[in-house]
Amino acid sequence: MHDTIRSRALLTPQELHALMTSGRDVIVLAVQSINPYTGKPSIRDVRVPGAIDTEAYTDFQSPGSPAAGQRPLPAIADLQAAARRWGLRPEATIVVYDSDRSMTAARAWWVLRWAGLPDVRVLDGGMPAWLAAGLPVSREAPRPAPGDIELSPGHMPELDADAAQRMAREGVLLDARIRPNYIGGPSAEGAPPRGHIPGAIGAPAPDNVTDYGNFADSDVLAEMYRALGADGSRPIGVYCGAGMSAAHSVLALAAIGLEAAMYPGSWSQWSNDPARPVARGGRPG
Repeated sequence: MHDTIRSRALLTPQELHALMTSGRDVIVLAVQSINPYTGKPSIRDVRVPGAIDTEAYTDFQSPGSPAAGQRPLPAIADLQAAARRWGLRPEATIVVYDSDRSMTAARAWWVLRWAGLPDVRVLDGGMPAWLAAGLPVSREAPRPAPGDIELSPGHMPELDADAAQRMAREGVLLDARIRPNYIGGPSAEGAPPRGHIPGAIGAPAPDNVTDYGNFADSDVLAEMYRALGADGSRPIGVYCGAGMSAAHSVLALAAIGLEAAMYPGSWSQWSNDPARPVARGGRPG
């Protein structure tokens, strides 16, 4: 697998440091959050030098609802206002990172690409990898000069519920949630049903990363997704619970040169529509 393909989506700490010291226009964003899988908080006492703080659960989503899902995409005007506060420039290389497995950084990557920023990448392994590499850190939060960037939606392929259903029939629809959520089972009275979109293939996003929190080697990722039928021969779509793990898998696929559409509403939207069918068990159904 060509390193140039991977580096368009993922940067090692050494690659990011080289970019930052080369004179290239680089803006680094620290995506602060609680990891949705582990509950682990962000590392906030140190940062990649110059990294600007962003908040995963406010800057890169809108308030949730049963009709729209738990984490709808942000209103473009709100995201643009935030991007101007951060001083983002369309000609810059934007690098985002978090503190645990790139779960929230991947969502930021997808949203910024969706909003029209052409060169957005993720620091592979995030702040723990940067620290492990022994690279410089800062304890001071920068105050970027406000910008006047203009953003617009729709620059990443996305699916609505109907398109996700078609993708399960005509392409490859991957479910990026952990296996128990895919399999489903009884749900509490009044709660949405559990299970998966009929025809979707279970592909848990945590499988994208190693125990150290960085993405698996490109050859490993390619083989993993090839085994699921995601080899580029058919269109690929991804969903999860609320559009975060799905972004992680879209990023993993981008790192091996495969384009995938994301269903932002995901299961939190699908399961709240009683007209939508639900499959249960360990097979696509």
